[in-house]
Amino acid sequence: MKSKAIVFTGVRRIEVQNVTLKPVSPTDVLVETCWSSISTGTEKMAFNGLIPSPPFIFPFIPGYETVGRITEVGDHVNETLIGKYAYIAGSFGYADVNAAFGGASQFIVCPVESVTVLDGISNPKCGIALPLGATALHFMDLGEVKGKKVLVLGQGAVGILAVQLARHMGATLVAATEPVQHRLDYSTADLTVNPATQDVSAALAGHEFDIMIDSTGVMNAIETGLRFLKFHGKVIFGGYYQRMNIDYSQAFDKELSFIAAKQWAKGDLLRVRELIRKGNLRAEKIFTHSHAVNGDLSEAYHQAFNDPNCLKMILNWTDAE
Repeated sequence: MKSKAIVFTGVRRIEVQNVTLKPVSPTDVLVETCWSSISTGTEKMAFNGLIPSPPFIFPFIPGYETVGRITEVGDHVNETLIGKYAYIAGSFGYADVNAAFGGASQFIVCPVESVTVLDGISNPKCGIALPLGATALHFMDLGEVKGKKVLVLGQGAVGILAVQLARHMGATLVAATEPVQHRLDYSTADLTVNPATQDVSAALAGHEFDIMIDSTGVMNAIETGLRFLKFHGKVIFGGYYQRMNIDYSQAFDKELSFIAAKQWAKGDLLRVRELIRKGNLRAEKIFTHSHAVNGDLSEAYHQAFNDPNCLKMILNWTDAE
């Protein structure tokens, strides 16, 4: 079976190509994609050729934020799944191209255990937010935020979800810093600070935070944030950092703990699905832009990677015909 797919053919080169799907095995499902999204972290690094590991050898299909409808199931899969919307965390089900997660395809063959059925969610497009929400939820678990004061650096998509989850999970105060006012306007933090227009020290004066969560990757922002942590405070590194370069003196003086968060833990996708279903996590807040797959994809990727007002770019596959 052939499928249209987004393929990174080289550094900063992108095409829509016909690719060959592997056959549906007894434990697989076939999904027709409705929406996928563009990751501004891992996918941007891969697009720029900064991840040389084997799955990212050009040409490859990117994408791990995909929602579609299950159209076919293998012999060992319950037929009641047919017609249901599901989140797909990528796929390696291609015969003629590498898959760096592989979710940016019109049709996807993948094991049934790798999909999360979106039962009970009124807007299935919100399933796009499951991996970002699960990542943010993992921050909360690592930080044990209940009863704590939390500082979140950055109000991109993950940072906005992290603020919502910190408040939901019992943090006593949640503050957020973000230099792009448009992003800060989406934040639900108790206290918001724009370092581009405000004096951070004055804005946060009198506050000592138990936990700082970084979703910026900006060393200067991290260094500034460290000043507002209490003795024995905790830092959660929420991104992927090629190198760390921060002043050690504050870590030494305050005996700070540093934790690297790697994506999410088992079961977190289901927990986020339930939070969305119950209305405790407003995932749609991060969907700021959309683009048809049959349009100028270079434009969509450029905007997703470079426009600070773009929190999350949704790619519409149903318009691809």
